[in-house]
Amino acid sequence: MMNELVEFSRRYGGDPRYVLAGGGNTSAKSGGVMYVKASGTRLSTIGESGFVAMDRGALMSMFDREYPRGDSEREAAALADMMAAVLPGVSGRPSVECMLHALFPQRYVLHLHPALVNGMTCARGGESACRELFGGGAVWIPLTKPGYTLAKVCAEAFESSRNETGREPNLLFMQNHGVIAAAQTVAELDALMESVMSRLLERVESSDTASIPDANEPLSSFDIPLKAAPVLRMLYARHASGSDNGPAVASFRAKGSTERFVRADHFAESIKPLLKPYNPDQIVYCKAEPLVISADGEAEEPFAEYIKRHGFAPRIAILPGQCVFAMGGTKREDDAALELFEDAARIARYAQAFGGYQPLPDDFTQFILNWEVENYRRGVSFSGGASRRMEGKVCIVTGAAQGFGEGIARAIAREGGYVALADLNGEGAARVARSINDEYGEGAAYDIEGLNVNVADEESVARAVSETVLTYGGLDVMISCAGIAIAGGLDSMTLDRFNKVTAINYAGYYLCAKHASAVMKRQRAAAPSRTADIIEINSKSGLEGSKANFAYAGSKFGGIGLTQSFAMELAEHGVKVNAICPGNLLDGPLWSDPQKGLFRQYLEAGKVPGAKTVADVRAFYESKVPLGRGCTIEDVARAVFYIVEQQYETGQALPVTGGQVMLN
Repeated sequence: MMNELVEFSRRYGGDPRYVLAGGGNTSAKSGGVMYVKASGTRLSTIGESGFVAMDRGALMSMFDREYPRGDSEREAAALADMMAAVLPGVSGRPSVECMLHALFPQRYVLHLHPALVNGMTCARGGESACRELFGGGAVWIPLTKPGYTLAKVCAEAFESSRNETGREPNLLFMQNHGVIAAAQTVAELDALMESVMSRLLERVESSDTASIPDANEPLSSFDIPLKAAPVLRMLYARHASGSDNGPAVASFRAKGSTERFVRADHFAESIKPLLKPYNPDQIVYCKAEPLVISADGEAEEPFAEYIKRHGFAPRIAILPGQCVFAMGGTKREDDAALELFEDAARIARYAQAFGGYQPLPDDFTQFILNWEVENYRRGVSFSGGASRRMEGKVCIVTGAAQGFGEGIARAIAREGGYVALADLNGEGAARVARSINDEYGEGAAYDIEGLNVNVADEESVARAVSETVLTYGGLDVMISCAGIAIAGGLDSMTLDRFNKVTAINYAGYYLCAKHASAVMKRQRAAAPSRTADIIEINSKSGLEGSKANFAYAGSKFGGIGLTQSFAMELAEHGVKVNAICPGNLLDGPLWSDPQKGLFRQYLEAGKVPGAKTVADVRAFYESKVPLGRGCTIEDVARAVFYIVEQQYETGQALPVTGGQVMLN
């Protein structure tokens, strides 16, 4: 039984037609024991440990008890009894709908909130459509507060249905909530849900207003969204954490179901279906209503008015005529909010086939906002654990497909930061991003999609910064790591090769600083104590000359000059600018590539007197380090973290050389 329960839970939980943001719940019964999904657990990845074993008899006895009349007192008392029904020795908090699951005598129960179903349950004609499409086999529950109150109303409705039909209900539709289906076998459950969805889809497709596809047209310009995103992120950070430097993400979406409402010619009228929530999930993740900012992107005054009116920060912001933003403490929260707001747009569209949309009334919305159960569920779903050294920092790392860049990107993600990976090798950057997301969760890393980032090309750098801002809402750390080294003396170096080194190592750093600082300044204007960092991954060759390697050393000496100059210019904007000067990453591809690596280049250039092999060149460079080894990526990552944490350091060149180069 448990294998079947896990299988169908994951299958429905992983299908976006049925489940968004980890919502929905499932259960199975065996004898007098019911196994129900734990609150805050995601169906798509659930295992046996994600279910809570409960005494079904104890749950059923709750329907005969008298509870206090006040909402908070009643729900608190019912929650205590619900928890008492958990079998001894079992951990976890059961889904609040466990009493509804217990009502069904069938073995398997599935509770979902598909947009197609809620197109009917959130419509003015939903009840009559339910009777027409599903007859007496389905129970319809008018709008009822969730928790014990809903369970009690459902129990009475089940009794009436049994008296009228002579059989147990297997479908329960709840106004502005969703559907619960029950069956003795998983195959029967699947057939039942397929029947529900096909009947609803047939009704929707026969309605011209409900079946219009999403336009998904690209925006002609991103100028205003790019202006608004950093401000919204800073405003949310300040309110949510009480600090200008608190973690926050603001994610952008311009395509999808919301587009027809947001980008219509008559915005004030077209947006009305999205101004109030349709179901509890939308309230939990998107709050009571979206914030509508000015069409020119100005957000501070509307944001302040929203907080004054509601007492909390908005989770969704609408830029009239253009796009939608989600704001939260993490990217996961943003993605969930955007999913649920997109779902609301689909519900509003489908509802046209069932008599027109019908959102939740204000008093019901207020109840959900203050309901402890939903706050618990959201807290469990998005708990992030202890704060890490780069928690919530949005970072760009250039040259991130390999070597120092890849290692720094991985270290940032490990320490809780978000990292956009930029590299001329776009496939390599995408590979690293996928690996980081697999390890640290979707959204931890982002490769600049479809773009091989050339740091020597201004348009390419500008696009990389813009896409990062639209993905995460801003930029806290720019790490200019992309670089090349072409060795050669005065006799062998060509002007083309010299210019190539200079363009990437020197001009590339300037372009990264130029476009990153523009975003950082906008953040600082909205959050006056916010700080940000620009970090050049320089080299020990930027601190002392390098024989037969003057093109590289000259570009790195120039980088130190840029660092000091940028630091003075950007200090008033809260942007710290520093360089890290690593020693030799002897195990990295820059050195060890068998064809193009520096070991091979230096051997062929005669840079190491008497060297006959690559091994001779390596031994020579190791002997120059007092600590006896080459630099590692972790050495440099720790220097990055130090610079970001240190609030009183700018314009510096920090050696990480094992003592090979020491500053006076």
